[in-house]
Amino acid sequence: MGPELLYILAVIFALYMAWNIGANDVANAFGTSVGSGALTFKKALILAAIFEFAGAFLVGANVTDTIKGNIVNPDIFIGNPHNFAIGMLAALIASSLWLNIATFLGQPVSTTHAIIGAVIGFGVMSAGMDAVMWYKLGRIAASWFISPVAGAILAFLIYLAIKKFVLSTKNPVERAKAALPIGSASIVFIVTSSIVYDFGPRLLGMHKNKLMLIAIPSALVLSIIFAFIIRAIINHTSKNQEPGTLQTQYVTIERWFGRLQIATACYMSFAHGANDVANAVAPFAGVVQALKGSIAGKTEVSPWILAVGGVGIVLGLATYGYKVIEAVGKKITEVTPTRGFSAEFGTATTVLSCSLLGLPISTTFVLVGAVMGVGFARGFASIDLRVVRGIFASWLITIPISAGLCAIIYKIFVSFGA
Repeated sequence: MGPELLYILAVIFALYMAWNIGANDVANAFGTSVGSGALTFKKALILAAIFEFAGAFLVGANVTDTIKGNIVNPDIFIGNPHNFAIGMLAALIASSLWLNIATFLGQPVSTTHAIIGAVIGFGVMSAGMDAVMWYKLGRIAASWFISPVAGAILAFLIYLAIKKFVLSTKNPVERAKAALPIGSASIVFIVTSSIVYDFGPRLLGMHKNKLMLIAIPSALVLSIIFAFIIRAIINHTSKNQEPGTLQTQYVTIERWFGRLQIATACYMSFAHGANDVANAVAPFAGVVQALKGSIAGKTEVSPWILAVGGVGIVLGLATYGYKVIEAVGKKITEVTPTRGFSAEFGTATTVLSCSLLGLPISTTFVLVGAVMGVGFARGFASIDLRVVRGIFASWLITIPISAGLCAIIYKIFVSFGA
């Protein structure tokens, strides 16, 4: 297989992989919003287009080197970079095919597990078990277990706080007027500081430690301003309105949180784009670097590659994402705007933190953990364990299926002299 054909196939399957990520994984960001009725699918698509692209383009390069250079040891292929390129192409094809099948079945599997399993399969098939850097993979695998627990705990605590300090009080509307600005300000603070921290070094040429001196104060000022704006809007819209009965107040609060949940869905979409675009971009970047004759060192991901990944993700959601949105948004536990806000905020914060650490985690893992955390806050009986068991089963088989499929595809390519 010549370099030109290999490059063209890598572009095609990187787009196909990004499309599959959009079809299967973007439901993580907007599934609970659509499920709670806070957003229609059409509006969710428009917001996803904006924030998935922004996350992929601004913060998406951070996880790329982990997938490309910390699973299979690239030093093994220094004498034969062409085989490394073939292996990364096989990984894209295998993981994309499995994700397409899972999406057809409506199963929210992990796109991260799919691509990492595929890279493992190519490494073992090409150079044996020693090709896989198991100690580095252990760090990644540990984050897969820690991140959903962290998401569940954070979502549990947020929803518990809403119940205790807002919903269970004598005048919940007044408490909600104080809680909503805090929630919205927190989103602005985290997103702003993460963009400055991660994108700043590329834009300003400053070290990240120095950028923190800019990121935190600027994000704090912006979040405080935003909190005052939200407070003013709430006061204006509720002016001259009687509090009403508790039931009426609960309806008002859920309506307000429904609007705030749109912000958390955008926050989560941004975090998802930042972490999961690497699942499509990293193997492609590996192919490009190998075709240049070198696979050592850090990979500089061109902005246009990140942009293509972001566009592919949005197209996947637009054309096929509705199947998984229903599974995540409606089947695990009953979702209301207050519960959806808690689950999305917990998930997005966990995912974005892992993105800044360069850890390719499963957004699906974290979201289902967070939705379960909200369910636990309502009582264990509120969780549909049959749905959860089905999702966990699909997660467990993703890595071995992707690995086996990639090993077969790689072997076919090599056997036919690719």
